[in-house]
Amino acid sequence: MSRPVVVTGGTGYMGRQLVPVLLDRGHHVRVLTRAASVTRVPRGADTVIGDALDAQTTAAVLTADDTVVHLVGTPHPNPRKAQSFIDVDLASVRAIASAAQRVGIRHLVYVSVAQPAPAMRAYLAARQAGEQAIREAGLTATVLRPWYVLGPGHWWPLMLMPLYAVAERVPAWREGATRLGLVTLEQMVQALVTAVEATPAAGTFSIVDVAAIRKSSRSSNHFGGLARSRSA
Repeated sequence: MSRPVVVTGGTGYMGRQLVPVLLDRGHHVRVLTRAASVTRVPRGADTVIGDALDAQTTAAVLTADDTVVHLVGTPHPNPRKAQSFIDVDLASVRAIASAAQRVGIRHLVYVSVAQPAPAMRAYLAARQAGEQAIREAGLTATVLRPWYVLGPGHWWPLMLMPLYAVAERVPAWREGATRLGLVTLEQMVQALVTAVEATPAAGTFSIVDVAAIRKSSRSSNHFGGLARSRSA
């Protein structure tokens, strides 16, 4: 079923992969972006110039029928970017939650982070606070919780695969290794599409963890090679 979808962060690492797939599947996609990033909006999507950190201007471009996919965040997060997690990641999701509540949108899809986690505490705190803002707004929401998303320019954790393989075989470590497991960009796009096309009950707050992200990809065969082909 075709849906009106608004994507924030649609010109970024994940958004530029997601938007073309949504368009291919017949959805009407609008990308909310700053004027400086207009040229990076994927072809076929409608461009809406605005500021995802401002609730008032964001509310003006939303409708009650919209599914909003919120992907705004600090690129290449690391501990040195703690202030950006507050100023961008958290500020943007609070603005989106406020705007979505005001308009009464259909569904909010938010990319958070796996938790609990032993590292990236400032990033984790910002994403947890973002989830809380969504809960407090009473929105119908689906929250995806990946740990690290492998894709073009983001391959270094492949070196850790032998350690993951060992940890997943040790009962005491298995749960943590699964919760903080690696997912691919292709798997994330599939999980996001699945969330967009779902029909959640009003007011529900659903969490999609790493295991569910991986399962979503295994259940579909028509996204094969997406990360490679879209980045070419």
